Amino acid sequence: MQSVKFGKKLTFAASAAGIALALAACSNPVTGANGTTNGSDKTISVVFLPSDSAKEADAARQALTKEIRQATGKKVVVQTTTDYNVAIQAIASGKSQIALLGPVGYIQAHQQNKSVVPMVTYSGKSGTLKDAYYHSYLMVPKDKAAGYQDSGTYSLKTIKGKRISYVSNTNTSTSGFAIPAGAIQKEFKLKSTDALAQSGQFFQKVLYGGSHQGSAVNLFKGDADVAAFDDMDLLSYGKFTNDSVAGATFTVNTDAPAPFDAVRGKESVAIAAYQVQNEPLAVNKSGISASDIKKITTALTSSRVANDPLFFAPAEAKTHSLLPKDGDTKFIKISDDWYKPTHDILGE
Repeated sequence: MQSVKFGKKLTFAASAAGIALALAACSNPVTGANGTTNGSDKTISVVFLPSDSAKEADAARQALTKEIRQATGKKVVVQTTTDYNVAIQAIASGKSQIALLGPVGYIQAHQQNKSVVPMVTYSGKSGTLKDAYYHSYLMVPKDKAAGYQDSGTYSLKTIKGKRISYVSNTNTSTSGFAIPAGAIQKEFKLKSTDALAQSGQFFQKVLYGGSHQGSAVNLFKGDADVAAFDDMDLLSYGKFTNDSVAGATFTVNTDAPAPFDAVRGKESVAIAAYQVQNEPLAVNKSGISASDIKKITTALTSSRVANDPLFFAPAEAKTHSLLPKDGDTKFIKISDDWYKPTHDILGE
């Protein structure tokens, strides 16, 4: 199986449990630096997904909020989360005005509130949008990888009945659920992804890591046979080789920090790999003036930010950057139109 770029519609039916979780998330508070959850004329709240809320990403988060503060002259509150739905509800409801979201998370927030739009995404190695994507993987332990081959080629055919780990228990994680679950749905010609999200149906057991790091740890600790996670969120913890295709390997660094400190040196192999559009930094236009949005966009697309290692750093760097650096990676201004392929994935 080669790396796949999705361009056709896939069906994602929302389960009752998923809807209930999303509704519950509306009242689930996010963690603010000063306990504040709502923005004001003098305050801008920036919310981060669980994978970007880790302690080691604190300097990178602060670098982003510093740019926003300097561009607008307003106080900026950092809000971290432990649940994807909380971040999505925060930006959709206006409790936060800016959010770094995955593509599917952004689209779900946009569906709830059309005032939520992308400001920028980060480019690929070329410095353009032509290669502005990362990769979602379905990985297995290296010593078990041969059992997932069909005539010498990695295949999804043998994963039914296994134990799987996703990132999030709803479609809010693009690369940690929506893309891999959609691929499995297509492979087995299922009507929806509902059965893929619950233990005892398609899979023997379904786990949720809560973050890409957590999903990978579920695999390395032996709690899951197969795990979905992306490369972008794990670059600070290990090394990918032969990346972007089935057969790619991920090796945890021997000095990896928590939550990988107990699985250092472990290896996994991708039985499937999928291209995913790079994530946007989204804004709720109802909570920030057009003038401030323009100022923030101008600041983030500057060469100063492009060359700041707290924003963009290569995988081998000691710095834990906000986003990975490869070649001429930088922020580029975009609109909702650029995410049409992801809209299509969701069957819109």
